[in-house]
Amino acid sequence: MSYVELHARSAFSFLEGASVPEELIAAALQLQMPAMALLDRDGVYGAPRFHLSAKKNDLKAYIGAEITVEIPNSTTCSIPVLVKNRHGYQNLCRLITLMKMRVPKHAKPGECVVTAEELAAHAAGLICLTGSFDGPVAAVLNHRDPDNEKKAQKILEWLIDLFGKKNVYAELQRHLDREEEARNHLVIELARRNHLPLLATNGVCYAIAARREVADVFTCIRNHVRLESAGRLLAQNSERYLKSGAMMQKIFADLPEAIANTVELSSRLKFTLEDLGYEFPKYPVPQGETMTSYLRKLTKEGARSRYTGTMGMPTYERARPQIERELKLIEKLKLEG
Repeated sequence: MSYVELHARSAFSFLEGASVPEELIAAALQLQMPAMALLDRDGVYGAPRFHLSAKKNDLKAYIGAEITVEIPNSTTCSIPVLVKNRHGYQNLCRLITLMKMRVPKHAKPGECVVTAEELAAHAAGLICLTGSFDGPVAAVLNHRDPDNEKKAQKILEWLIDLFGKKNVYAELQRHLDREEEARNHLVIELARRNHLPLLATNGVCYAIAARREVADVFTCIRNHVRLESAGRLLAQNSERYLKSGAMMQKIFADLPEAIANTVELSSRLKFTLEDLGYEFPKYPVPQGETMTSYLRKLTKEGARSRYTGTMGMPTYERARPQIERELKLIEKLKLEG
């Protein structure tokens, strides 16, 4: 039985992700996975590099994101969505644009959200997962309340209403966590009751277990704390690495359909960045210039005036290597226009 990891993050999400896209693809290649999905938090930061690396290694690279949403009961949660088709990619980009336009560039986690109404208006073409510890179902289960099950049922009905029953998957993850497993039991019960397919994922945050230490550092940076005082902010263990199909089958031996559904869902995801099918208009440039040369000229002029080493800004010489990396990526993706 094959397995496809449909919920991985990259370091670019700056949350738990601690591996760059190329590391995730390399690990997937070693494990002989046919495909993988990357879902960064509130953005598609790693998608271009993820796509290019996957294409080079003949793997399918699916696109998605974990969108922070204020759900009907005023609780904020993270809803993982996968892009099913071109229309879904357009809607995902519009959702991300909506949330980013409202907040400062360096907004804190939780400040960057979309409303339930905005999500409903842009749900077409997207497939929804019920998420893990910070997902919409967990958001109501994490509070000790005798009506938790009823609230979880209402949230599930809301997701089904938004995305359609065929586009909602009950996500299960197992990381040797007692609370997580208790939540899984309720998710399974809700899925059976609502005739939703189960989906096994590992919520991958790093390519290999050893990268967990880097993930801890990222968590501390995000929360402005030191490692020795981070406490429960850090993950309990190092289980969120990319696991082989055989290992995932063993972990979910009691729920083989949850493994089989990863392949079924993978077959439904028809969109990759290869299918953008759009070329930006040619930007008018002065005689003797190409779009590439003119972009480099403008970038150099702007960078020299911006990166002066004063007011907390780096010097131009210090910024130049990163600028060069960005320009090379733009040229590789043919996005100079």
